[in-house]
Amino acid sequence: MAAYLRRTAMWYGGVGLLTAQVARSLALPPKYFRLVINEIEVMGVRSLGVALTAAIFTGMVFAIQSAVNMARFGAEAYVGPIAALAILRELGPVLTAILVGGKVASGITAELGSMRVTEQIDALRTLGVNYIKRLIVPRVLAALVVFPLLTVLADVVGVLGGMVIMWIERGADMYTYWNVTTYWVVPRDFLTGIGKSFFFGGIVTLIGCYNGLSTTGGTEGLGRATTATVVHVTMGVIVSDFFLTKLFLMIFW
Repeated sequence: MAAYLRRTAMWYGGVGLLTAQVARSLALPPKYFRLVINEIEVMGVRSLGVALTAAIFTGMVFAIQSAVNMARFGAEAYVGPIAALAILRELGPVLTAILVGGKVASGITAELGSMRVTEQIDALRTLGVNYIKRLIVPRVLAALVVFPLLTVLADVVGVLGGMVIMWIERGADMYTYWNVTTYWVVPRDFLTGIGKSFFFGGIVTLIGCYNGLSTTGGTEGLGRATTATVVHVTMGVIVSDFFLTKLFLMIFW
């Protein structure tokens, strides 16, 4: 138990140190704008299908489940606001961060881990290249742009998916559904989810980068690091979601 706690503390300390190094390197030249754009394409465009597919089916499932149960209390008219609030505040940003984050972070770990075990990162340091600025900062900046944008799209698709399934399965009037939803949902509900996704993007990317840079043990160690990244990303998103929820409740409510 003591050894596990010691390893956990060292891991959190390593991620914190990497975060500090990334923050310090942001202001240093050169500016790798081309790399940032490339990472935005890799993280965002190639993950769009995963995020939107999960969002639309999540919205439909949540809406139809809510309708079936709320009909027993005569409150089926409020399915729209409940589904929209759940998607905007929690399901949209959290599911996007877990699904896209697991895909993105594991890819980062595999890439940086391969460079680590083949001593390419040591070669960059020997040549005097700031590998944090070259390899980590563009990925973090891209994630801070991509995750909020993907969350916005996931929110829109999820809410529309819930509205369409209510019209198909329950015969709900789409105009009334939309009016009731927009009456109860306010901008701060939307901004809460977007704010969370901003932090999730940074957390996910830093976890992937740290696990990649700390890879040891050759190809076997690379496999372990990639697997661990998926677990760490999932747990990091879920745990940080609680604290972010408390923070935004104090700010917006």
